[in-house]
Amino acid sequence: MHQFDKTYWENHWAPAGEREALPVNPYLPAELTQLPPGTALDAGCGTGTEAIWLAEQGWQVTGADISATALAAAAARAAAPGTAEQLQWVETDLTTWEPDRRWDLVVTSYAHPETGQLAFYRRISSWVAPGGTLLIVGHLHQPAHGHPRSHPHPETATATLEDITELFAGPAWHIEAGYENTRTVQVAGRSVPLRDAILRARRLRPQPAP
Repeated sequence: MHQFDKTYWENHWAPAGEREALPVNPYLPAELTQLPPGTALDAGCGTGTEAIWLAEQGWQVTGADISATALAAAAARAAAPGTAEQLQWVETDLTTWEPDRRWDLVVTSYAHPETGQLAFYRRISSWVAPGGTLLIVGHLHQPAHGHPRSHPHPETATATLEDITELFAGPAWHIEAGYENTRTVQVAGRSVPLRDAILRARRLRPQPAP
């Protein structure tokens, strides 16, 4: 099985600019529209569909990805709706990146790091500001599903909802939503099922000492 390194993702996204732009991941409008806009990080933003959607909702967004090819396509797409001033693109390896700030919202959708899913989710959760929200959308284990952007999903590149939930079961977090879902997308005139795990959690603010 391949490694999810920079070379893999550059090959995966090339030529990203020639691919059709898919609709925003439906879990973002379902889970985030009740939140007041603030600062947001899209961790593993790919070609920017979700980051651009967040900017259109009024968020000030940082889109971070390991692939320069994907980010170039994201920046080109962001110019069209006029949201470029609300977006910042950062080329980085999220498994080693040390940002000097936190965000009101951290989102990740189908990102596959070399470190494995749970270590990645734990890492990006540290970038959520107190009172902020973390939204995880991940693949459940299944073979490659025939999507033109698809890649095999070995068990090391997926995580169960139970395992994700356990990461945020402590007193620092309040889990506001957690569920599995199967949805169907239309690709090249045919229906393709996607099995997903979704978790939305809020980082609790520290309580003052009595």
